[in-house]
Amino acid sequence: MKILFIRHGDPDYAKDYLTPKGFREAELLADRLENLDVRDFYCSTLGRARATAKVTLDRLGREATIYEWLQEFPGYVIDEETGQRRIPWDFMPGYWTRKPLLYDKDHWFEDSIMQTGDVKEVYQNITKNMDLLLEKYGYIREGNYYRCEKGNTDTIVIFCHLGAQFAILSHLLGISAPLLWQGFFVAPTSVTTLVTEERVKGEAYFRCMALGDTSHLYIGKEPISTSGFFQETYQED
Repeated sequence: MKILFIRHGDPDYAKDYLTPKGFREAELLADRLENLDVRDFYCSTLGRARATAKVTLDRLGREATIYEWLQEFPGYVIDEETGQRRIPWDFMPGYWTRKPLLYDKDHWFEDSIMQTGDVKEVYQNITKNMDLLLEKYGYIREGNYYRCEKGNTDTIVIFCHLGAQFAILSHLLGISAPLLWQGFFVAPTSVTTLVTEERVKGEAYFRCMALGDTSHLYIGKEPISTSGFFQETYQED
Protein backbone atom coordinates (compact mmCIF):
# COMPACT_ATOMS: atom_id res chain seq x y z
CA MET A 1 0.00 0.00 0.00
CA LYS A 2 1.15 3.51 -0.79
CA ILE A 3 0.15 6.75 0.94
CA LEU A 4 0.88 10.13 -0.63
CA PHE A 5 0.74 13.06 1.78
CA ILE A 6 0.46 16.39 0.01
CA ARG A 7 0.81 19.77 1.64
CA HIS A 8 -1.49 22.47 0.27
CA GLY A 9 -0.22 25.02 -2.26
CA ASP A 10 1.36 28.37 -1.45
CA PRO A 11 -1.18 29.81 0.98
CA ASP A 12 -3.02 33.04 1.54
CA TYR A 13 -3.53 32.39 5.24
CA ALA A 14 -5.71 35.47 5.76
CA LYS A 15 -8.28 34.13 3.27
CA ASP A 16 -7.55 30.43 3.92
CA TYR A 17 -7.03 30.04 0.19
CA LEU A 18 -4.22 29.88 -2.34
CA THR A 19 -2.10 32.65 -3.79
CA PRO A 20 -1.77 32.86 -7.60
CA LYS A 21 1.52 31.00 -7.14
CA GLY A 22 -0.32 28.37 -5.12
CA PHE A 23 -2.67 27.73 -8.03
CA ARG A 24 0.24 27.39 -10.45
CA GLU A 25 1.74 24.83 -8.07
CA ALA A 26 -1.58 22.97 -7.85
CA GLU A 27 -1.79 22.72 -11.65
CA LEU A 28 1.70 21.22 -11.83
CA LEU A 29 0.80 18.85 -9.03
CA ALA A 30 -2.28 17.74 -10.98
CA ASP A 31 -0.03 17.02 -13.98
CA ARG A 32 1.80 14.60 -11.73
CA LEU A 33 -1.17 12.99 -9.96
CA GLU A 34 -3.40 12.48 -13.00
CA ASN A 35 -1.10 9.70 -14.21
CA LEU A 36 -1.41 7.69 -11.00
CA ASP A 37 -3.89 4.93 -10.23
CA VAL A 38 -5.37 6.37 -7.03
CA ARG A 39 -8.01 4.40 -5.17
CA ASP A 40 -9.15 7.13 -2.78
CA PHE A 41 -8.58 10.82 -2.11
CA TYR A 42 -8.84 12.43 1.32
CA CYS A 43 -8.66 16.10 2.25
CA SER A 44 -8.62 18.53 5.15
CA THR A 45 -11.64 20.74 5.77
CA LEU A 46 -9.58 23.92 5.35
CA GLY A 47 -9.88 26.05 2.23
CA ARG A 48 -6.23 26.03 1.16
CA ALA A 49 -6.12 22.21 1.17
CA ARG A 50 -9.47 21.90 -0.60
CA ALA A 51 -8.46 24.41 -3.27
CA THR A 52 -5.26 22.45 -3.89
CA ALA A 53 -7.13 19.14 -4.14
CA LYS A 54 -9.86 20.58 -6.37
CA VAL A 55 -7.49 21.15 -9.28
CA THR A 56 -6.60 17.46 -9.42
CA LEU A 57 -10.09 16.21 -8.58
CA ASP A 58 -11.77 18.35 -11.26
CA ARG A 59 -9.31 17.13 -13.86
CA LEU A 60 -9.99 13.49 -12.96
CA GLY A 61 -13.71 13.84 -12.30
CA ARG A 62 -13.18 12.50 -8.78
CA GLU A 63 -14.18 13.51 -5.27
CA ALA A 64 -12.34 13.45 -1.96
CA THR A 65 -13.56 12.41 1.46
CA ILE A 66 -13.27 15.42 3.75
CA TYR A 67 -12.07 14.91 7.32
CA GLU A 68 -11.83 17.56 10.03
CA TRP A 69 -9.01 15.70 11.75
CA LEU A 70 -6.79 16.36 8.71
CA GLN A 71 -6.92 20.14 9.24
CA GLU A 72 -3.78 21.94 10.36
CA PHE A 73 -2.74 20.71 13.80
CA PRO A 74 -5.04 22.74 16.10
CA GLY A 75 -3.36 21.88 19.39
CA TYR A 76 -1.88 24.72 21.42
CA VAL A 77 0.52 25.44 24.25
CA ILE A 78 0.82 28.50 26.47
CA ASP A 79 3.82 30.67 25.72
CA GLU A 80 5.94 30.96 28.87
CA GLU A 81 6.84 34.60 28.16
CA THR A 82 3.55 36.05 26.88
CA GLY A 83 1.03 33.78 28.58
CA GLN A 84 -0.76 33.53 25.22
CA ARG A 85 -1.73 30.48 23.17
CA ARG A 86 0.67 29.47 20.42
CA ILE A 87 1.44 26.52 18.12
CA PRO A 88 3.47 23.71 19.75
CA TRP A 89 6.47 24.15 17.44
CA ASP A 90 8.68 26.90 15.99
CA PHE A 91 10.61 27.11 19.26
CA MET A 92 14.12 28.55 19.32
CA PRO A 93 16.91 25.92 19.19
CA GLY A 94 18.38 27.07 22.48
CA TYR A 95 15.03 26.33 24.14
CA TRP A 96 13.69 23.07 22.78
CA THR A 97 17.00 21.22 22.39
CA ARG A 98 17.46 21.41 26.17
CA LYS A 99 14.27 19.47 26.79
CA PRO A 100 15.09 15.73 26.67
CA LEU A 101 11.45 14.63 26.75
CA LEU A 102 10.81 16.31 23.39
CA TYR A 103 13.14 13.75 21.81
CA ASP A 104 11.17 10.80 23.24
CA LYS A 105 8.73 9.32 20.72
CA ASP A 106 6.45 7.96 23.44
CA HIS A 107 6.59 10.72 26.05
CA TRP A 108 7.25 14.02 24.24
CA PHE A 109 3.79 15.35 25.10
CA GLU A 110 4.63 14.94 28.81
CA ASP A 111 7.15 17.77 28.62
CA SER A 112 6.15 20.79 30.72
CA ILE A 113 5.47 23.09 27.75
CA MET A 114 3.28 20.51 26.01
CA GLN A 115 1.23 20.01 29.16
CA THR A 116 0.15 23.66 29.19
CA GLY A 117 -2.37 23.04 26.40
CA ASP A 118 -4.29 20.30 24.60
CA VAL A 119 -1.51 18.90 22.39
CA LYS A 120 -1.72 15.33 23.70
CA GLU A 121 -5.48 15.09 23.16
CA VAL A 122 -5.28 16.56 19.65
CA TYR A 123 -2.37 14.29 18.68
CA GLN A 124 -4.15 11.19 19.96
CA ASN A 125 -7.31 12.12 18.07
CA ILE A 126 -5.41 12.49 14.80
CA THR A 127 -3.48 9.25 15.21
CA LYS A 128 -6.59 7.33 16.29
CA ASN A 129 -8.43 8.46 13.18
CA MET A 130 -5.46 7.63 10.96
CA ASP A 131 -5.45 4.11 12.35
CA LEU A 132 -9.19 3.80 11.73
CA LEU A 133 -8.60 4.87 8.13
CA LEU A 134 -5.88 2.27 7.68
CA GLU A 135 -8.19 -0.42 9.02
CA LYS A 136 -10.35 0.12 5.93
CA TYR A 137 -7.41 -1.11 3.87
CA GLY A 138 -6.65 -4.11 6.06
CA TYR A 139 -3.92 -2.70 8.33
CA ILE A 140 -4.56 -3.01 12.07
CA ARG A 141 -2.31 -1.28 14.59
CA GLU A 142 -0.43 -3.69 16.85
CA GLY A 143 1.84 -1.76 19.19
CA ASN A 144 4.32 -0.02 16.89
CA TYR A 145 3.58 -1.94 13.68
CA TYR A 146 0.51 -3.01 11.70
CA ARG A 147 -1.06 -6.42 11.40
CA CYS A 148 -1.80 -6.97 7.75
CA GLU A 149 -5.10 -8.79 7.41
CA LYS A 150 -5.22 -8.35 3.64
CA GLY A 151 -2.28 -6.87 1.79
CA ASN A 152 -2.91 -4.61 -1.19
CA THR A 153 -1.18 -2.32 -3.63
CA ASP A 154 -3.68 0.54 -3.30
CA THR A 155 -2.56 4.15 -3.51
CA ILE A 156 -4.35 6.80 -1.47
CA VAL A 157 -3.73 10.55 -1.54
CA ILE A 158 -4.14 12.81 1.49
CA PHE A 159 -4.22 16.60 1.06
CA CYS A 160 -3.39 18.24 4.38
CA HIS A 161 -0.93 20.54 6.16
CA LEU A 162 2.63 20.63 7.46
CA GLY A 163 1.83 20.29 11.17
CA ALA A 164 -0.84 17.64 10.70
CA GLN A 165 1.28 15.67 8.25
CA PHE A 166 4.21 15.50 10.64
CA ALA A 167 1.92 14.42 13.48
CA ILE A 168 0.76 11.48 11.34
CA LEU A 169 4.30 10.62 10.21
CA SER A 170 5.37 10.69 13.85
CA HIS A 171 2.82 7.98 14.60
CA LEU A 172 3.44 5.84 11.53
CA LEU A 173 7.24 5.96 11.69
CA GLY A 174 7.83 6.09 15.45
CA ILE A 175 9.51 9.50 15.57
CA SER A 176 8.91 12.26 18.09
CA ALA A 177 6.53 14.83 16.60
CA PRO A 178 8.58 17.82 17.89
CA LEU A 179 11.66 16.47 16.09
CA LEU A 180 9.71 16.44 12.84
CA TRP A 181 8.07 19.81 13.47
CA GLN A 182 11.39 21.46 14.36
CA GLY A 183 13.82 19.64 12.10
CA PHE A 184 11.99 18.94 8.85
CA PHE A 185 10.23 21.01 6.20
CA VAL A 186 7.82 20.10 3.41
CA ALA A 187 7.17 22.80 0.81
CA PRO A 188 3.72 23.68 -0.54
CA THR A 189 2.37 20.96 -2.90
CA SER A 190 5.28 18.70 -2.00
CA VAL A 191 4.62 14.96 -2.05
CA THR A 192 5.68 12.66 0.79
CA THR A 193 5.40 8.96 -0.05
CA LEU A 194 5.06 6.12 2.45
CA VAL A 195 4.79 2.46 1.48
CA THR A 196 4.07 -0.64 3.52
CA GLU A 197 6.74 -3.31 3.79
CA GLU A 198 5.64 -6.82 4.78
CA ARG A 199 8.89 -8.73 5.35
CA VAL A 200 7.13 -11.20 7.63
CA LYS A 201 3.73 -12.39 6.46
CA GLY A 202 1.04 -10.46 8.26
CA GLU A 203 3.42 -7.87 9.77
CA ALA A 204 3.68 -4.51 8.01
CA TYR A 205 5.62 -1.33 8.69
CA PHE A 206 5.62 1.94 6.81
CA ARG A 207 8.78 3.19 5.12
CA CYS A 208 9.29 6.69 3.79
CA MET A 209 10.36 6.59 0.13
CA ALA A 210 10.35 10.36 -0.35
CA LEU A 211 9.84 13.33 1.93
CA GLY A 212 8.65 16.66 0.55
CA ASP A 213 9.34 15.84 -3.11
CA THR A 214 8.85 18.87 -5.40
CA SER A 215 10.02 17.43 -8.72
CA HIS A 216 6.76 18.52 -10.39
CA LEU A 217 7.64 22.13 -9.59
CA TYR A 218 11.14 21.68 -10.95
CA ILE A 219 9.74 20.26 -14.19
CA GLY A 220 7.36 23.19 -14.47
CA LYS A 221 10.11 25.73 -13.68
CA GLU A 222 8.08 26.95 -10.70
CA PRO A 223 10.16 28.17 -7.73
CA ILE A 224 9.69 26.28 -4.48
CA SER A 225 7.78 28.26 -1.86
CA THR A 226 9.36 28.62 1.56
CA SER A 227 6.01 29.30 3.24
CA GLY A 228 6.18 27.79 6.71
CA PHE A 229 9.96 27.82 6.90
CA PHE A 230 11.44 29.33 10.05
CA GLN A 231 12.74 32.87 9.61
CA GLU A 232 16.51 33.10 9.91
CA THR A 233 18.55 35.90 11.42
CA TYR A 234 21.85 36.67 9.72
CA GLN A 235 24.74 38.10 11.70
CA GLU A 236 27.46 39.97 9.85
CA ASP A 237 31.00 40.37 11.16
